[in-house]
Amino acid sequence: MNLPSFVLASASSARRRLLESIGISAIICPSDFDESLVPVTEPSNYVQILAQKKAKTIALAFEDHPHYLVLGCDSILVVNGEIYGKPADADDAIGRWQTMRGNVGQLYTGHALIDLGKNTTLVRCQVTQVYFANIRDRQISAYVATGEPLNCAGCFAIESKGGLFVEKIEGCHTNVIGLSLPLLRQMLEELDYDITDFWQ
Repeated sequence: MNLPSFVLASASSARRRLLESIGISAIICPSDFDESLVPVTEPSNYVQILAQKKAKTIALAFEDHPHYLVLGCDSILVVNGEIYGKPADADDAIGRWQTMRGNVGQLYTGHALIDLGKNTTLVRCQVTQVYFANIRDRQISAYVATGEPLNCAGCFAIESKGGLFVEKIEGCHTNVIGLSLPLLRQMLEELDYDITDFWQ
């Protein structure tokens, strides 16, 4: 079977590593879509719109080469009904962690998969419950000083130092990293692909 090539419309090294972990070597094409153009709405709808906009922006560059699958993703964290993306700066990150600690958040990731050859777009959302440890101010400051939370939706990276401050999760763990692998498998099956055929 002549499989389409994967294009990841994201600069996220975590998402790239997740794809590599399942044998998919993606072409990395970060989307320059301006997220501020999309008004903040209900979380699930919001991340799906952003993921689709990012994927469509990159798909336009490949429209003359139909043998591609373009994947766009976007993640946010919701705590106490408030939506958080990446923190603006270190002070913002510290303030967020002071709210997050000892609390439970919902990590939403929108997934948009565009099959150029089939002229089909699938858009889905995955949600994972994240239970944060009740950490001390000193630990918050030390974590923010590493710079890690400044580049992450929700202000933490569970696969790195941030994992120290997550007590447990309920739901898909790779979703918290930025890409739900089980959901990707399901989306590929909807497009009549078998994920094992992509293994390299």
